[in-house]
Order: sequence, then C-alpha cells, then structure tokens
Amino acid sequence: MRARIYQPAKTAMSSGQGKTKFWFLEYSADTPREVDPLMGWTSSSDTQSQVRLRFDTKEAALAYAKDRGIEVQVSDPNKRRANIRPRGYAENFAVDRKGAWTH
Repeated sequence: MRARIYQPAKTAMSSGQGKTKFWFLEYSADTPREVDPLMGWTSSSDTQSQVRLRFDTKEAALAYAKDRGIEVQVSDPNKRRANIRPRGYAENFAVDRKGAWTH
C-alpha cells in the first residue's frame, strides 16, 4: 500500500491561511478509475482512495504510516513569506501622518 503525506496550500480564492495547518495522509489508487458506459460516471473499486486522514504534525503522520507499514511519499509545502506591510491600510487614517492628504 502506498500513500502520500502533504500539507495543503491555501486556496486561490482566499488570502487567509485556513485549512493549511494540518497534515494529510491519502492513499494512492491501486486500480485505475473506470467510466460507466451507461451513465458516464467515473468510479473505482478501490475504497482506499476515499480515505483521507488528518494529523496535527508531519511527525504524527509519519509515525502512523510506520506503525502500519505504509510506504509513504512526503511532500513538503512551499512556504510563502507573509505579505504584511508595516501599518498597512491603517496608515491612511493615522494622526501622525507625514504627507498631505491627497484624496
């Protein structure tokens, strides 16, 4: 049995970091998906591909896989630096503003 351990990236629709703090273990599909000839639905007889386990840390996910003899591939996330400007939007309304109000 083969699995993948990863930490998901933030969604493109949001600037927040929600749902990116946990690590997930997902099993790889053992059999290919098949298209049903009548309805056109995609299905698989492999039920392990539906399993997605959540862990607080990468070490916990690795320990789980090691205890159960699961071969894993670990994908480390590409971390972005925070895009936080000092003072940011609040600087527009600061009482100690250096420049003249332009709008």
